[in-house]
Amino acid sequence: MGILGKIIKAAAQLNPNISADQNDMIEDQKKVLLDLLSDAQNTAFGKFHGFPEILRKENIYENFKNEVPIHSYEEIKFWWEKQQRFPDITWRGKPKYFALTSGTTGSESKKIPVTNDFSSSMRSVGIALTSELAKFSVPEEIFESEVLMLSSSSDLKKTEQGFFEGEISGINVSNFPDWYDYFYRPGKEIASLNDWDLRLKKIVEKAPEWNIGCVAGIPSWVLRMLQAIKKEYNLEYIQDIWPNFRMFVSGGVAYETYRKDFDDISKNELIIIDTYLASEGFFAYTADPKKMSMKLATNHGYFFEFIPFDERGIDNNGEIRKDPKIFTLDQVNLSDEYVLVVSTNAGAWRYVIGDTIKFTSLDPFEIKITGRTKFFLNVFGSQLSEEKLDNAILSCSEKLNVSINEYMVSAQKRDEDTHLHKWVIVSDEKFNEDNCAEIIDDHLKKQNNNYRVARNKTIDQVVVIRVTRNQYDTFIEENSKKGGQVKIQKLMEDEEMEDFLSFINA
Repeated sequence: MGILGKIIKAAAQLNPNISADQNDMIEDQKKVLLDLLSDAQNTAFGKFHGFPEILRKENIYENFKNEVPIHSYEEIKFWWEKQQRFPDITWRGKPKYFALTSGTTGSESKKIPVTNDFSSSMRSVGIALTSELAKFSVPEEIFESEVLMLSSSSDLKKTEQGFFEGEISGINVSNFPDWYDYFYRPGKEIASLNDWDLRLKKIVEKAPEWNIGCVAGIPSWVLRMLQAIKKEYNLEYIQDIWPNFRMFVSGGVAYETYRKDFDDISKNELIIIDTYLASEGFFAYTADPKKMSMKLATNHGYFFEFIPFDERGIDNNGEIRKDPKIFTLDQVNLSDEYVLVVSTNAGAWRYVIGDTIKFTSLDPFEIKITGRTKFFLNVFGSQLSEEKLDNAILSCSEKLNVSINEYMVSAQKRDEDTHLHKWVIVSDEKFNEDNCAEIIDDHLKKQNNNYRVARNKTIDQVVVIRVTRNQYDTFIEENSKKGGQVKIQKLMEDEEMEDFLSFINA
């Protein structure tokens, strides 16, 4: 481990990040698009959409935009299903793996192709992230310690068509080279367990044998793991068992609603690195220790486009318009929120992955994730993104001095004259629910003009109901939502909310 740690540290110090400024990143994107079209011009998708002809035109992007439509999953699924059986459909060759999305809504998982070029892109973004670590004043002992990655199961399923399927983090772990065993924990054997409770039990049992300096995973499940270890060994802080633990690489959901609980179990201030790692690609990562925004990965095989998340790009039902306004990287601003559109070397073409982002810097280009297009509360005109909902919960948590991580909210119509927002908040600490509702309501009124108008006209009441962590966990278990990479939905339909409350009160 000593030699390996020195190698990693040397890479962080000596591998300066390429494309650090605005102009370079814009040029990166032009080259990425050219490379993607060139590599895919002889595929079925490329021939159908005239990639060879596009490449001969003077303005490649404009012709690409005119010839290739924007795709939802249901629209590109036609091509990807053929790619499960035949080579050279949307990308060269035939993928060995397909990534299953984690499925926050409980709907059937999507299957995203994972090509060799795509896997190489993910690794290259990881190396780029490593090259930024020198900025973070990472303590020497972290480079001499082990990394615990809380992934989905690496026990992949082989299909009749001959490819393997599983969640992207499980696919990545299954492809780790043997030399990763020197520093990767919990190890492939434990990582292959499908049963979350059994996997957690094994991790807790092995914890005293490991020297963990960094943990990576979704905050909600990592927190549960650390709390379980702390409880099992009666620790005051997690560093009482892992003294070198100083870094958390976060992803999947916003970290801020979990910050207080991470601070409570850690003796030392943690270095937090946020990542935008989805089934469709590793798109961005924290590159500046002074902020939680993430630098866009512009030279790693991903071409980005941006649809404004307003009337220019979205209709009244929250769906992408048939002919939306769409921007490239050189056209974005700091004011607007955007729906992310990607073309990748996995054979995704102008694909809407469902995330909304906002730029926090244009030089270099840095972003933050603001939510999901489907997780947008606008039933009564309130126009609340997931980020705004999170901030309201943070305000309530701080003012009432209670720990709140998870929550659910729904817009409900009780009769023709009564409309309400119903919040279910998960916390083992008792608090006045009416006070919490008032804090949330006041915060949203101050921060969001659309909500303030809707509150005066169409939203009659804001209701908060507290449930315990045990009640929430039981519901998750009964609905097969447990797992290191599972993201629990925050917005519920009226009927879903009432089913949840009926389950809790049963």
